[in-house]
Amino acid sequence: MRIDEEIQSTNFEDNYHKAVINISYTYGWLNNMMRCQFEKHQLTTQQFNVLRILRGQYPSPATVNLIKERMIDKMSDASRIVDRLVQKGLVSRCTNKIDRRAVDIRITDTGLDILSKMDIEFKTKDFLKDNLSEEEADQLNVLLDKLRG
Repeated sequence: MRIDEEIQSTNFEDNYHKAVINISYTYGWLNNMMRCQFEKHQLTTQQFNVLRILRGQYPSPATVNLIKERMIDKMSDASRIVDRLVQKGLVSRCTNKIDRRAVDIRITDTGLDILSKMDIEFKTKDFLKDNLSEEEADQLNVLLDKLRG
C-alpha cells in the first residue's frame, strides 16, 4: 500500500520528505513484523541482534565494543543487553586471560540452540518475498546504500 494511503496524508513538502516518512514508517512496520517472532523466544530485537553478532564470532569471543560497532541500532546500550542475555543463560562473560581489563563475551550452547530454532521458524526474506522480487530487493539495497552515502 502507498505511504499516503497508510498514513492517510498527502501533506509532504516534496518527495524527499515523503521518502523520509516512508522509510521511517517501513522501519516500524518491519520491526513489528519481526518482533512477533522474537517474542516467542522472550527476546527483543536488540538482544536478537547481539546473539547474531556473537554467533558470527563463535567460537571466538567478542568485546562489548565490538558488539557496539556491529549493532544495527547504534543507540542501544550493549552492556545492558549483554547483562540481560547473561541472566537468560544465552551468553557468558569472563575476564580475558591476556588482558584482565577486557571482558570476553561468548554465545552459549543455549543461545546457539535458540538461534537455530529461529532459523527454522522464519527467514527474513519471508517478510519481503511476497511484495519484492530478488532483483527488486537488490535494487532497494543499492538505493539504501546510496542514501547513506
